[in-house]
Amino acid sequence: MVMEVEIEQVLHMKDGQDDTSYAKASYMQKQVISLTKHIKEKAIKEFYCKKRPTTLGIADLGCSLANSLTVVSDLIATIDKAHRGLGNGPQEYQVYLNDLPRNDFNAIFRSLGCFEDKLKQQLGDDFGYCFVNGVPGSFYGRLFPSNHLQFVHSSYSLHWLSQVPDEIEDNKGNIFLARTSPSNVLEAYYKQFEKDFSMFLSCRSKEVIEGGMMVLTILGRKSNEIYSKESCNMFDLLATALNDMVIEGFIEEEKLNKFNIPIYTPSATELRYLVEKEGSFTLNEDHVSEVSWEANDLNKNSSNAVHYDFVKCVRSVAEPFLILHFGETIIEEIFLRYTELVQVSMAKEKSVFINVTVSLTRKG
Repeated sequence: MVMEVEIEQVLHMKDGQDDTSYAKASYMQKQVISLTKHIKEKAIKEFYCKKRPTTLGIADLGCSLANSLTVVSDLIATIDKAHRGLGNGPQEYQVYLNDLPRNDFNAIFRSLGCFEDKLKQQLGDDFGYCFVNGVPGSFYGRLFPSNHLQFVHSSYSLHWLSQVPDEIEDNKGNIFLARTSPSNVLEAYYKQFEKDFSMFLSCRSKEVIEGGMMVLTILGRKSNEIYSKESCNMFDLLATALNDMVIEGFIEEEKLNKFNIPIYTPSATELRYLVEKEGSFTLNEDHVSEVSWEANDLNKNSSNAVHYDFVKCVRSVAEPFLILHFGETIIEEIFLRYTELVQVSMAKEKSVFINVTVSLTRKG
């Protein structure tokens, strides 16, 4: 996507509480958080039992109202169990919720009273003290003082790039990595991810204490090929809808050719290589998981509802970008066509999201 403004000023999930808002439609992300729960709990328990800090600094990078407080609650419950087993004194938790400036921090803050009440109900009034801060800003730069954090979590955020890769003007007719993308486009996307992920690791290496840990989950792929249908199909279908609208005169061809989504879906092999290359963290383990496009069990008896929920999930992420580039008047038409294409695709084959999770420890 070609923009006159910085990505970090416009990148945000769809606000509000309607059916296509991120708060209501992020069920895929909830599934991923549940699937990777054991990895997060293992890492934070290992750190806590080894270091036993009186105050535990936890950061969730790329947070959302829908999911972040659930993650924090699970982490605190894990520490509380270990804490009581060790017989330590009062435990304090310093929690930082980070996202870009356009994130709806007010909604998160309004939910904190309920969050604290649930912690007390679950763990007892003597679980300790939990202090929560909002930290607006890009995680591709410094966010915290040096040697300040013990545990960092991020889920479904690091596949977002800091910018659309340079020199991909010949990716015409595509909006992302596609089978017809020229090799220079594939390379440009990888180079941008390499730059961004390495910067992320470098910044966190200054902020996380020696022996501190990170658990990162990224939308990824199993294949070692940069273009992989398993990670690109949802955008291939969106590109088809947009190209059909060009043919029918809804969208100018030149405008479509300037639209590219700033996402990269890495393989576990690529993440291992980049962690080793940057050198600040030891990779403890990596884990690949899948979430079906039909992950919403609440609607499993209605095929149309399942298809529509998947579309709502994609819409909650993509709509702000589409409105910025194409305007608001054609959004309903885009997703009406997209829904039809998704239904046809899902009837033909099973599609899944591939998720790559890595557990890292800060070197001395």
